[in-house]
Amino acid sequence: MVDKIALKKPVELLSKHLFWDTPINQIEIEKNKGFIVHRVLEYGLWSDWQLIRKWYGIDQIGKLATQFRSLDPKALAFLVNITGIELNNFRCYTSKQLMKAHWSF
Repeated sequence: MVDKIALKKPVELLSKHLFWDTPINQIEIEKNKGFIVHRVLEYGLWSDWQLIRKWYGIDQIGKLATQFRSLDPKALAFLVNITGIELNNFRCYTSKQLMKAHWSF
């Protein structure tokens, strides 16, 4: 009997809701790793996190995340704690600090 999981592409193991706007058969695990990591950090489940951690490793995930322009504050805090990378090294943190709010009440 053939294992059904073995027949799937690795990206198909991730939650379906992560790629609502992109055909999943066009996503490649190595070519689009920044896209995959960002989606999992923003919208993924714990099982999705476990998969990308196994595929890419903590160091590479941290390195990719430092280049993201935006990231959920909770995901950013999680990455700072798990990778040991300082908060000031994340682009999403430093660019957020530079942007002024449109309205100040």
